[in-house]
Amino acid sequence: MPSRLERSPFAQWWWTVDRFLLFSLLVLMVLGIVLCMAGSPPVAERLGLPTFHFVSNQVKYMVPALAVMFGISMMSPRHVRRTALIIYVIAMALVVCTLLFGVEVKGAKRWINFPGGAIQPSEFVKPAFVVLAAWAFSEGGRRKDVPGTVVGFMLLACTIVPLVLQPDIGQTMLITLVWCGLVFLSGLHLFWVAGLGGVSMFGLFIAYHVLPHVAARINRFLDPASGDTFQVDNAIDSFVQGGWLGKGPGEGTVKRILPDSHTDFIFAVTAEEFGILVCIGLLTIFAMVVLRGLVLSRRNEEPFCRLAAAGLVMLFGLQSVINMAVNVHLMPAKGMTLPFISYGGSSLISLALAMGFLLAVTRRRPRAEIYDRIVPEHTEEAYA
Repeated sequence: MPSRLERSPFAQWWWTVDRFLLFSLLVLMVLGIVLCMAGSPPVAERLGLPTFHFVSNQVKYMVPALAVMFGISMMSPRHVRRTALIIYVIAMALVVCTLLFGVEVKGAKRWINFPGGAIQPSEFVKPAFVVLAAWAFSEGGRRKDVPGTVVGFMLLACTIVPLVLQPDIGQTMLITLVWCGLVFLSGLHLFWVAGLGGVSMFGLFIAYHVLPHVAARINRFLDPASGDTFQVDNAIDSFVQGGWLGKGPGEGTVKRILPDSHTDFIFAVTAEEFGILVCIGLLTIFAMVVLRGLVLSRRNEEPFCRLAAAGLVMLFGLQSVINMAVNVHLMPAKGMTLPFISYGGSSLISLALAMGFLLAVTRRRPRAEIYDRIVPEHTEEAYA
């Protein structure tokens, strides 16, 4: 542990980063590997792959994910904004490329194949979008000559239109919900919040009538007899079979028939093998990350950091809630991963990026250091 008197970049980072938040995220990453070992071997065997294929891949993805999270967390707010802008532009370009060259999986084009693997660009859009939206709204509130609200609306439109075309309704809903939260926190009139809620409901209504797979998922949720509910039924059964204490590591049976037991339904595998008590413990860790992030956001005096922290926490918390709600049949299936727990390289690295942004904007800094150097409060240089 570095001394408080040491002035190295690592020492300054160590004494300013929120260590409770950092350690909670590291615990989730470790649990993700453990639970991947529980849920992925049967899937690998069904696909003719080595038993621990997904586990070894998850460990390999963990190395760049940790590097991204720690590297981003050392950035200043100014560099966070610039990095988010670069990532957003690249990721959105790749999202557009998926519409032209992407691989179609289950009726949607969300992946681009590269030599040695594939990525889902929309995963990287999410954290960058949140930071840019927070930047737009904070600058709009700070400076009358900056049309922050207009930029925020345009940013949302430019982001969700390509996602709808893929189609990826789950990610579209998640991004829209976080954006609405930022609109509310930025102090816009409740009229806009209510209007946005109405527009979102209208968009869901259109999706229900235009996209067959969206209609099928909603119909199966409302009326299980209307279609195939194999995965959801087995997920619910895993909670019943596991009980409070679970069957024990490796003793689960539901994972042998669930095709997505290592991704969308890993929470159900956890319930069967480790029990409902462990699921509650896992839920508690997610809740601690969210609550800690919101507390740090509330304490922050800098508008951009406050909004960015709140938005990133909402992104993390809503994605967690959606995944767990699907597993217990409280929501229609969304194809949403459980942060740091579900298998997936794109998901893991993008979440590490989001949490790196969160750790960076919640670090303790003198107000004069927010923009890296002391400058007049209302000059253009201060907002570069």
